[in-house]
This record gives sequence, structure tokens and C-alpha cells, in this order.
Amino acid sequence: MEVLDVLNLGEIAQYFSKMAMFPVFDLAYYIVSIIYLKYEPGAVEVSRKSPVASWLCAMLYCFGSYILADIMLGVSPIDYFHNNSHILLASAVWYLIFYCPLNLFYKCVAFLPVKLVLVAMKEVVRTRKIAAGVHHAYHVYHHGWLIMVITGYVKGSGVALMSNFEQLLRGVWKPETNEVLNMSFPTKASLYGAILFTLQEAHVLPVSKSTLICLFTLFMATTKVFMTARHSHGSPFALLESWLCHLLFGSPLGVEDAHDHHHSAAAAASAPLSPAKTKEELSEVTRKRKSKKAE
Repeated sequence: MEVLDVLNLGEIAQYFSKMAMFPVFDLAYYIVSIIYLKYEPGAVEVSRKSPVASWLCAMLYCFGSYILADIMLGVSPIDYFHNNSHILLASAVWYLIFYCPLNLFYKCVAFLPVKLVLVAMKEVVRTRKIAAGVHHAYHVYHHGWLIMVITGYVKGSGVALMSNFEQLLRGVWKPETNEVLNMSFPTKASLYGAILFTLQEAHVLPVSKSTLICLFTLFMATTKVFMTARHSHGSPFALLESWLCHLLFGSPLGVEDAHDHHHSAAAAASAPLSPAKTKEELSEVTRKRKSKKAE
């Protein structure tokens, strides 16, 4: 306790939980979100053929969680769009990532050291959104624990839950990519975080909200940065989830690992050829043509 008093961890957590997200942290959130949009197959082609569809997709990536949560709580789904400063900032990021000359802005923000910082800042916003979603639902449905969990979960991972609708805007329909069926780490972490913040809001978890925000942000930022640096798409919860599902639901052990391996293999198969491999194939074709001419 003396060490904690000296470090003033409570005051640090209190200051951190009240720190403004706009514009710095929100900017990082928009940049990382739209970078992930650009990674989607066909996103660049859509931005050239239909800028309006591309902009709508970008807005869903940035504000999808607010839209989905508002629909659930009976608020107009376009309510968040009255925040002109947020819309303009997200739109500016979208334009620079997709249309900046020589792709300079995208190259700068996608540079790994810069991207790691932005990813960590995005997780700060995600945690704050989960806490805000649970708090909002707590005031509307005071004893509705499930509603609080769902609202916080949607606030933290709404864009992933709306991925199929966003794909339709790009002319893609892949129902097998449903986030509920194949939950990624951020989606799972948002669910677990929503449960923790609900327990704290209901005074079951003996910890202050500011401390929980600080600790959960630290966990999310550290884990996501580590996974991004290693280009990993797995989940640190995989082993625990595998054993729990095996004990509670009779699921075979190792299914999730096999699924992740299959998903990675499929992604690698569907990914475009690297420039190095393309050059090798071109040189091979040229060599064959020369040998035919010689014959």
C-alpha cells in the first residue's frame, strides 16, 4: 500500500480516465480503422470507381459502433453524425489514405513503428467506448446486466459486427466471415471488457472505474501492439477458451487453432503475389519463350 501511495496510481488512473480523446486519440482511431479498410480486398478499386461507397464504408469503420449501439437503445442511427468535427476529421483521413499523391500518407502511417503507436492509441479509445456504452445502458436499464454487456460489447466492436453490411456497400457478400461465428481478438476482448465494466458498474467488482479503465487499456494496448508487431491474428485467450469449451460444451480441443491455421492458409492463398514472386514467374515465362524461339 505504501508503494501505491508513493506512486499515486489512483490519481494517475483518475487523470487517465478523464483524458480527452478528441482530437489526438480519435485521429489515431480513424487512421487505423481506415487502414484496415484499405486492406480489404477490392477496397482500393471501389475508391476509384465509387468514392461515395468508399466514403460510406470508411464512416462505418469509424462510427459503426455508435450507429449499432444507438439502434439498440432506440436512438436515431444517424445521431452521431451531428458531430461535424469528427465527421470532417474522419473524412480527411479517408481522403488522405486513399487519394494522397504517391500514397505518401498511407506509407507514413503504415510504417510499422508509427502504426504500433497508432494501434496502442486506438485501444485507448476502444476501452473508453466500452466503458461509456456500459455506463449509458446502466442509466437506461438500471438492472439490465445483459443489456449493459451487449451495449458495451457493441460499442467496442460494432464495426466488426457490421462487417457483412459494410461488405455489401463494396459489392461483396461473404456470410461465412460473420464476426459472431469467427470472433477476432478485439471482438472477444470487447465482450470480456463489457462484462468487467458491467460488474464494476453494478458494484460487484471491488475496483474503481478509473482503475479498471487504466488496467484494461494497458492490457489491450500491450496485447494488440505485440500482435501487430508479430503480424499475428490469433488470440491470447485461445488456450483457455479451448479448455473451457471442451469442459462446458464438449468441443474438441485444438479446433480453434486448426481454424486459425486454415484461415491463415486461405488468406495466404487468396493474397496477391509478392513482387519478388511475380518477377520470378515473369523471368520463367521469358526463358521459356526464348527456348521455344531457339528450338
